[in-house]
Amino acid sequence: MLRVLAVVGAGLALAACSSSDTPDWLKADSYKLDVKPAPIMDTVRFESTPPGAEAKVSNGQTCTTPCALALPANASYSVTYTLAGHVAATEKIAPVSMGDGTAKLRPNPVLVEWEAAPAMTKPAKKPRARRSAAKPAPKPRPKPAAAAPAPAPAPAQPAAPSPWPAPQPTR
Repeated sequence: MLRVLAVVGAGLALAACSSSDTPDWLKADSYKLDVKPAPIMDTVRFESTPPGAEAKVSNGQTCTTPCALALPANASYSVTYTLAGHVAATEKIAPVSMGDGTAKLRPNPVLVEWEAAPAMTKPAKKPRARRSAAKPAPKPRPKPAAAAPAPAPAPAQPAAPSPWPAPQPTR
């Protein structure tokens, strides 16, 4: 009896596999993935004279020179260099076909050389007249004027009577 059950079970399993209603996960087409290959990366060096500038690529990546960044070689970029005391400089990087189906970014390395930016200067002051080393001659003092005669004294007027009684001399 055990043999009969084993043969019947195997027959049912075989019948289930041969049916046309195969689950999706068993179909051969279900393993195809819609994955695009990653773009080919190119390492680009950034340099500046003097070093220490910040290089900012148009895709948002930044570094301090001298440095290198990995960039996808399928697009053009602009790189802006900034350094304190210098005027900002911008350079372009573009992909160049190598003939074998690949591309490289050029120029590589990207180099920027600066001259010092003109310093903010104050307007020139007018030159002051120089003082001579010798002391100038003293100015003469004016002579005092002759003394004017004193005015004549005014005639004495009698004092007005006081409303208060005059004090009595004490003995």
